[in-house]
Amino acid sequence: MHVLATWNVLHRIHAENWAEPAIAAHPDERVRIAAIAERIATVLVPSCAAVCLQEVSSDQLVALRRALPASVQVFASAYPRIPQPFRPGATSPLDDPTEYLATVVTANPARELDAAAFPSDGGKGYLAVELVGDGLIVINTHVSFGERHADQCAALAVVARRLAHRPGARAALLGDFNADRDTIIAALGPDFVAAELPADSIPTRPRGEPNARSQDIDHVIGLGGTPRGARVIPALGLSDHNIVEAQVD
Repeated sequence: MHVLATWNVLHRIHAENWAEPAIAAHPDERVRIAAIAERIATVLVPSCAAVCLQEVSSDQLVALRRALPASVQVFASAYPRIPQPFRPGATSPLDDPTEYLATVVTANPARELDAAAFPSDGGKGYLAVELVGDGLIVINTHVSFGERHADQCAALAVVARRLAHRPGARAALLGDFNADRDTIIAALGPDFVAAELPADSIPTRPRGEPNARSQDIDHVIGLGGTPRGARVIPALGLSDHNIVEAQVD
């Protein structure tokens, strides 16, 4: 049994483009980045075999590596699309705005198996890492909202089945799926099982105004194993997403 977690840490440029409250509360990006790295290092790393992070800037990746002990592995996959400000002439506080998926692994040894951006969106994709000797493949992902969603989930399902085809192997998909639990499973297929959050959980992606979109869009999903004991951990306003953690067989 492994404890796994996922957190969309909110890329600064996306935050500014959509006027997310996290940046109003944390105007100094270096301070916010350091606080995110510290929360991962002190709250998640001690108990988790792997932590999947989305919307990671290069600056955040540097701070994360600095905050973690040398024994912890960090796998990262850069998207071909680099976030750009919506406003002409706007500047960014980031030294390097390149965006990554990043997976922090404490259950050594581990190795990267595959990574790609989705053909339909150069700023969304997946990163697959195997916990060597255990047979668990951790697939970190960020899926688009809207009409591209179903095709990306179908592609993810193909990747997960391909990587977990060996006897004894199984996969766990974690990330920001931009959809509710039932929609995700319908798109992935009936052989996938999504962790069920307690009824009294705080939302994984709170929305300040009435909105038809789900507030629970971050998931831990198993293929060949059932996620259990899911819970939502507050992000303390550092991101627009909270942290989701679950146990995976």
